[in-house]
Amino acid sequence: MIDEQSLSAYLAVDLDGHFEHLVRAYQDRLYGFALRLTGSRQDAEESTQDAFVRAYRALQGYAEDRRRALRLRPWLYQITLNVVRNRVRRPTLVAVSVDGPVGNGLAARADEQPERRALRTETQSQLACALARLPARHATAVVLRHVQGLTYAEVAEVLDQPVGTTKSDVHRGLRLLRVALEPELLEVGDQ
Repeated sequence: MIDEQSLSAYLAVDLDGHFEHLVRAYQDRLYGFALRLTGSRQDAEESTQDAFVRAYRALQGYAEDRRRALRLRPWLYQITLNVVRNRVRRPTLVAVSVDGPVGNGLAARADEQPERRALRTETQSQLACALARLPARHATAVVLRHVQGLTYAEVAEVLDQPVGTTKSDVHRGLRLLRVALEPELLEVGDQ
């Protein structure tokens, strides 16, 4: 895989020839981010695709030196966040699967016991529900920092706020998650 700085340099010289590398490098991460924010696979896919279209169009308008200096990771997350926010503002039709609920996308481990797999799936589901109930500013900060692995500086850049505010949002989000999950985790432990 090409590192971010090299990819920026390649995009500066040949956008059309290297944009596919950008998509391959970031599509799974941006999809995961959008999925955590939307809770819908379809919305996450559409948001991710839209984010890449917007990124491509923006890059077309940038001068070569601006493309070369671009910090891709926070820039792409910021575009994706804006796309998701715009989608949330628009009323959408709810898509219902006729096949029933789809799995959570996590590959089951071949050697994992069914009880353990069920407990892991239930815990992840509880975490996702608790995360969805957080205020958007806290949930987004927590997802960017602890799920997507961005640094506090990158999260601050994506959210267009000071690093101190970002740290506070992440801290408050984690505290709210602990409070929300504590009763559920106690119930699981009692079983």
